[in-house]
Amino acid sequence: MIYLDHAATTSLSDAALQTFIDISKECYGNPSSIHWAGRKAQAVLRQARSDIAQALEVKSDSIIFTSGGSEADTLAIQGYALAHQHQGKHLITTAIEHHAVLHTMEYLAERFGFEVTYIEPINQVISAQQIKEALRPDTILVSGMYANNETGLLLPIQEIGDILSNHQAVFHVDAVQAIGKLPISPRQLGIDFLSATAHKFHGPKGVGFLYSRIANFDSLIHGGRQEELHRAGTENLAGIAAMATALKEQTAQLEHRFQIVADLKTYLLKQLTAIDHYLNEAGPSLPHILNIGFPNQLNEQLLMRLDLAGIAVSSGSACTAGVIQASHVLEALYGQNSQRLRESIRISLSHETTKEELDVLVQQLHTIIGGTY
Repeated sequence: MIYLDHAATTSLSDAALQTFIDISKECYGNPSSIHWAGRKAQAVLRQARSDIAQALEVKSDSIIFTSGGSEADTLAIQGYALAHQHQGKHLITTAIEHHAVLHTMEYLAERFGFEVTYIEPINQVISAQQIKEALRPDTILVSGMYANNETGLLLPIQEIGDILSNHQAVFHVDAVQAIGKLPISPRQLGIDFLSATAHKFHGPKGVGFLYSRIANFDSLIHGGRQEELHRAGTENLAGIAAMATALKEQTAQLEHRFQIVADLKTYLLKQLTAIDHYLNEAGPSLPHILNIGFPNQLNEQLLMRLDLAGIAVSSGSACTAGVIQASHVLEALYGQNSQRLRESIRISLSHETTKEELDVLVQQLHTIIGGTY
């Protein structure tokens, strides 16, 4: 069985798994309790927060633990917009964002009367100039993803951050696909909010975090005083500790693992030269994600045949992986009538991927599609 869908989720690293087991067994106290078991749990929580903050070069009190990237996105966008709507009700995002961002924007527009500008790609890329031209005096938040989850396209985060340094709008970045793959310093990039989830960098599912430079925003979950009143509920201690372990592990080997994946991408594209295909890539992108189209091959049938051969790939966003539907990202990049929407699949790699696995993939594609092998 060959797994090539790492953009959807990654395997849990041995170190992260061991941390999860150890904390679950040995540190079962509630971090909010004042007795010895609670203090022991609080120490673990504090260390995990410090480790994650260190990886991002930020202060520990700027890290808020969540259930994952979708909650972190929603907490930042909805929480800030509702708390600061007196400053303006205009929001900016891009048409290629994850649905966690797009649906939150839609909710704010429909329920609270916010106006949202969706930046459409020009020549398959999003430019900082487009963001600049969309800014208005009443713009209070701009949200853009660091790396697209379907194509790997990198947005010009540094340039957007520089533009917003002279505007009241805060900058939220969905860094779910980029964390653990690229060196990211929110302060240097001008990022005010940054969302991440553990299962994209070999941590457990169901846990993530939000970096926040700003303290004043509304909560989504009300109850106790956890997370400095930003996110009520007893913390997922084992998951948080395992997430910190996974991020430390990835950060320590970031350049090495990035190069492994970059080499794997080059190798795969070379192996595919004998098979008729095209790459849905127009600008700088992560090597971890390849969005590839095969002319006259319906992606639904191709995915099914690859699955029967024991190869796991996808058609795009993990959140719609159970339903084959047109990709809103490819639609924004190439138009709703483009054949690419029906022919393209996403192959996503990690440092654990081997050339031998890619050889099997190419062999199966050759068998299904044809070509000289």
